[in-house]
Amino acid sequence: MDRSAIKDLYNWKDSKVRKPLLVKGLRQSGKTYLLKEFGRRAYDDVAYFNFEGNEHLQKCFERDLDPRRIVTELGVFRGKAIRPEATLIIFDEIQFCGLALTSLKYFCEKAPEYHVVCAGSLIGIAVAKPFSFPVGKVDFLTLRPMGFYEFVLAEQGKDILDFLSGLKKSEPIPELFTGRLVDLLRNYYITGGMPEAVAKWVETKDVSAVEMVQQQILDSYELDFAKHAPVADIPRLNLIWKSIPSQLARENGKFIFSHVRPGARAKELEDALEWLIAAGMVHKVARIEKPFMPLCAYADRNYFKLYAADVGLLRKMAQLPAETIYQGPEVYKEFKGALAENFVLTELLNSGISMPFYWKSNNLAELDFIVQIGSGIVPVEVKSGRNNRSRSLAEYRKRYSPEIAVTTSLDNLSGERLRNIPLYLLWKFQEYVLAE
Repeated sequence: MDRSAIKDLYNWKDSKVRKPLLVKGLRQSGKTYLLKEFGRRAYDDVAYFNFEGNEHLQKCFERDLDPRRIVTELGVFRGKAIRPEATLIIFDEIQFCGLALTSLKYFCEKAPEYHVVCAGSLIGIAVAKPFSFPVGKVDFLTLRPMGFYEFVLAEQGKDILDFLSGLKKSEPIPELFTGRLVDLLRNYYITGGMPEAVAKWVETKDVSAVEMVQQQILDSYELDFAKHAPVADIPRLNLIWKSIPSQLARENGKFIFSHVRPGARAKELEDALEWLIAAGMVHKVARIEKPFMPLCAYADRNYFKLYAADVGLLRKMAQLPAETIYQGPEVYKEFKGALAENFVLTELLNSGISMPFYWKSNNLAELDFIVQIGSGIVPVEVKSGRNNRSRSLAEYRKRYSPEIAVTTSLDNLSGERLRNIPLYLLWKFQEYVLAE
């Protein structure tokens, strides 16, 4: 399956200031596959090394951190010499070898002719540990679950994507395509973007087979808690993780620690929450009361919502039957807003937007997302169906007169200063909101 991030890897390869690359991302989001495929396409040779449970490999880094000695030994280890420029070196599950992470500094400074890429299930956790991390000596790439664009591409939808890419910003989607796009969106709500789940769907079109994959992924996450997290945090991690669907389904979606466990306080659960964020499993969206630049200066980080990293996993965690997605949002009306919001957040992140905020003004109005793009601030209101009217957005516009405001729903593209962007076109979000 084609991943959009492969373009970023080519840009990294061609960069004159290239450093060793660390690919971060949620477990099972396709990091290893992407790097191997990139190596196959862009290099003469790929030298792949996995550190998990491989003590002999880790010993290559114990003597010293001289990159040329390490490369020579790794070549012997794999039975084939590693050539500068021509061989892509992949260090997988690098979080299991702190010295290998530290060695990236010396690859950057002393051996830039070697192209080194690294991946790991919990890189965000590893980076937070106290050993010597090569600050400023590595490039980063975050790989998220497949977005809707990549899902449609996997569904052999390149024709419709090419057509949509060629439309003008003000041109609505022909009715000939909207029905197909809504069907694809519903399928994506079911499968989500975890590559194995998408591959199973493309191969079989069997929802039960997809859900089996999703459950295996969820089970592996809980095993990761026991394997990698501090012992004291393991019960808290499970409680927070399993509370996400019910927290999102609440009327305002605000994350409340006492709903994780009766009587629990933020201080008791904060470390576990930060672990989940660093692992890429959840996204934290903080509240702002004033949408001024820079947004982060006005954030109340004690008042936030938590979203899952993948909408398909969220649906599975919530035990929302797949058939209800096909029957329409009125059947699962108590959860439809949460599912749509989670989808919109992941699409915004996939489109290159930094983590957004949400806006709440006392008890009068609340907007789902406030996005900063360059020097512009864009309010975004999410509607799961075809009604894109919003009292909260009207209140926001009355107060702050934004240059552009966005609703996103199943309605067609429309409007200028108040623009509706269909949910299935959010991969073009920046194109639609940036000035000509």
